Amino acid sequence: MGGNENRASNEKVPIQKINDYMWQIPKYKPEMLVPGMIFASQKLLEKMKTDRTLWQCSNVAQLPGIYKHAVILPDGHEGYGFPIGGVAATDYEKGVISPGGVGYDINCGVRLLSTTITEKEIRPKLSLLAESIFRNVPSGLGSRRKDLTISNRNLEDLAVDGVQWLIDRGLGWSGDAEHCEEGGCMSNANPDKVSKTAKSRGLTQIGTLGSGNHFLEIQKVDKIFNEKTAKTFGIEQEGQVTVMIHCGSRGYGHQVCSDYLRVMEHAVEKYNIKLPDRELACAPGNSQEAKDYIEAMACAVNYAFCNRQAIMHWVRQSFQQVYGQDPEKLGLKLVYDVAHNIAKAETHTIDEENKKVWVHRKGATRAFPPGHMDVPDDYRSEGQPVLIPGSMGTSSWVLVGTQKAMDLTFGSTAHGAGRMMSRSAAKRQYWGGDIKASLEKRGITVRAASASVLAEEADSAYKNVDMVAETSDNVGIATKVARLVPLAVVKG
Repeated sequence: MGGNENRASNEKVPIQKINDYMWQIPKYKPEMLVPGMIFASQKLLEKMKTDRTLWQCSNVAQLPGIYKHAVILPDGHEGYGFPIGGVAATDYEKGVISPGGVGYDINCGVRLLSTTITEKEIRPKLSLLAESIFRNVPSGLGSRRKDLTISNRNLEDLAVDGVQWLIDRGLGWSGDAEHCEEGGCMSNANPDKVSKTAKSRGLTQIGTLGSGNHFLEIQKVDKIFNEKTAKTFGIEQEGQVTVMIHCGSRGYGHQVCSDYLRVMEHAVEKYNIKLPDRELACAPGNSQEAKDYIEAMACAVNYAFCNRQAIMHWVRQSFQQVYGQDPEKLGLKLVYDVAHNIAKAETHTIDEENKKVWVHRKGATRAFPPGHMDVPDDYRSEGQPVLIPGSMGTSSWVLVGTQKAMDLTFGSTAHGAGRMMSRSAAKRQYWGGDIKASLEKRGITVRAASASVLAEEADSAYKNVDMVAETSDNVGIATKVARLVPLAVVKG
């Protein structure tokens, strides 16, 4: 048995090795209702020991109604209350719902587009294309879209209808919604549960990339590991160009989280819930407070789906402007859109019984197996596409969901590389101009709203995403389909 002396909690968290990629935090405190389960290589685990990740996992294991185990995925690191790269399932009736188990950037997620273009064909136009996208898709802190007018009523309709609202208005193709998680729309959205402040923050930000780790990349397929599944997803050959969009619900979702954390802090006292950390503020799943949060969160989820939908529309327009061809002829199809920060009612087999649970995924990708009814019809024979973006200038991954994920992680796997270094530390250590020069020296075109964001997002500030994908594959909670590498990067 090993352990780590946690700096922040001053508490030793014991760890038991199950195999090279699975570790358990036993119920070492009487308040823990279930153990913690860590899916990581030894190297990834060592990084987790340097912050509050393991301590936070042991805290999540104390939530009322939690089932089976609190999960840390290969990219796990310290977050607000819950670790990022964490999953927890609580009983639908007797468990709790916690906004900290979703996070501030509700439905931060990724969508991937395929094309019929090859790297050789795009190289002469790459700089022009990156510039066109940078011009058409606003990015950076507080960025606003100037030529999409959204009224207060529009915003409410969009929050209820999801991506179909934009498709009906010409910002998308008829089949786009089918290739989004939840069909691009959570059905229980209620704008009446969203504050005026959240609505005002979201009014001008649809179709904007934002800042931080959000990005838009033109990529190429570097290596295919599973040809049959790759072809089903529209990934036909190595050298094929793809486009990846990574962003979330902007100020709208951030405000929803802030609003309901305050609500939940009162709920903890009202329902006399004992918590080891106030950041785990929650309410019983059947309470009015939890119901209100879920309905507001669903609005933010739908807002984020729409945000990525609008950005995709302008990406397609950018290709049309540069190539002078209809984007359909260039094969700019949506492969899939996944949510990384979300809470949902799902049914999972626990102790050989089907139980309805609230699954919290915070920095985690849903990874449903072949045959699952929530996987799009045309992918159902293979399983759900899993999209794992890497750090700037490295690689991103397409994996596919498995039955083992259902058994081990409530149908979930990692969502990205996971930070190694804080943003402020990265800015102290790196200079954005050097990062840009280094990327361009490697043939990667860069457009960024500021030099500082390039420093914050330096590759060395993140874990190795290849190691994260390899761990997921080795555990079997999502298996490798294709590796993608960047040709051009657009950053907020």
